[in-house]
Amino acid sequence: MSIFKGSGVALITPFKENGEIDFETLKNLVEFQIENGTDSIIICGTTGESSTLSDEEHIKCIEACVKYANGRIPVIAGTGSNDTKTAVMLSKEAEKVGADGLLCITPYYNKTNQDGLKRYYGKIAESVDIPIIMYNVPPRTGMNITLETMIDIAKNNSNIVAIKEASGNISAIAKILASNALDAYSGNDDQTVPILSLGGIGVISVVANIFPKEMHNMVMDYLNGNAEKATKMQLKMIELCNALFCDINPIPVKKAMEILGMANGYIREPLIELDKDKTKILTNAINNFKNI
Repeated sequence: MSIFKGSGVALITPFKENGEIDFETLKNLVEFQIENGTDSIIICGTTGESSTLSDEEHIKCIEACVKYANGRIPVIAGTGSNDTKTAVMLSKEAEKVGADGLLCITPYYNKTNQDGLKRYYGKIAESVDIPIIMYNVPPRTGMNITLETMIDIAKNNSNIVAIKEASGNISAIAKILASNALDAYSGNDDQTVPILSLGGIGVISVVANIFPKEMHNMVMDYLNGNAEKATKMQLKMIELCNALFCDINPIPVKKAMEILGMANGYIREPLIELDKDKTKILTNAINNFKNI
């Protein structure tokens, strides 16, 4: 069922000072991820600022990532939208340019009801042949997928194979995994090991932008039976996880990449640069993580 097991990075979209996508830096980031053991790249998701990309930019970014990865690890394209027609169009284009799978967030702002969710995911699923991961993140979208709806969607759409769970509700996630209807990925870095302990198969991670090897190793340690070592890394990572969400994602992670010299911190409005106080918190967290 699963597209990948392990650590998938929710990759940022690097921009130039003039606001254009920085494809050269994107290529370097893909290489960095592959060299450091990342198991999948998720391109143009929330962390990739997909909501501020034009459709043309969105498709070009997916196509470039597929080209740079060159079949070495799966590329999963974020193609969800608050407009079903747009989601279907982006999903078709992502498949056309070679994406290995899709990550589709629930509709946001206008939202929908549970029957609308079934229709939304059904129309995306019938438009492509590649596998799909649903993305449940109520704190950002105001929309929750109920367990009953998830099971119904998975039952009626064979290429919907997993869910990225960022609800933060461990009890609800346990029920999803107990249903055996879908594979599950943690959508919260600080809950990765708890979700793995319930039967999850990996994480779609923000932390992996800056520490991909550590995130990959943590997940694989757990999956390979070394729960104690994985748990120690999860606890070591908590301060960093908190710092990377001290402001709206991806503001802090872009600043972190700037601090580490991996990419500039340019971000598209209405998001703005991290302030000095939070930058200090983030810098301390990075240094503490490196030194523990």
